[in-house]
Amino acid sequence: MTTEIQPSDQDLCSAVAAGDEIAFGRLFDRYHRAVYNHAFRLTGSWAVAEDVMQSTFLVAWRRRGQARLVDRSALPWLLVVATNAARTEWRSARRWLAALRRLPPQREADEDPAGDVAARLDDERQVTKILAVVRRLPRAEREAVALCLWSGVPYGEAATVLGISEGAVRSRVSRARARLARMVTDHNKEEVR
Repeated sequence: MTTEIQPSDQDLCSAVAAGDEIAFGRLFDRYHRAVYNHAFRLTGSWAVAEDVMQSTFLVAWRRRGQARLVDRSALPWLLVVATNAARTEWRSARRWLAALRRLPPQREADEDPAGDVAARLDDERQVTKILAVVRRLPRAEREAVALCLWSGVPYGEAATVLGISEGAVRSRVSRARARLARMVTDHNKEEVR
């Protein structure tokens, strides 16, 4: 029985930079789930996360010659591309909602949701609550939380991708944790009142 040796991210990225679509498919297969989960944590919506993941890999293909490996991994670069795609999606959604609010209201048809819709909505509600708190953090701390805490990128890799020192990443994560703890405590006190 022979085991197939998997190409490294470096090998795949080199092939992708040369236009190899099969290598790009392998890179997608390797990281699409991690990018999708990262996008969900950023957006709080499974549907939007799907769009962000697709946008991420579209951008990755278009910028295939600019991919930056961190410790021989393409994942940190893909997560930063996903973070930027989520920001773009957020701006587009705000503009779209503003346009909808200008339209006259319409009657909604009765809907019979499918079985897993309730579970998806619960997930989205919980993540929306978390995001409401996390969005109050300064942008630099939000990025560190998204990369290091949510997506498990090591501090050193996050530092390389963000263009700062590892100590700065650790400091941002530490400050974010302290702020989040205070915010949650304050929120819980307000609910008790």
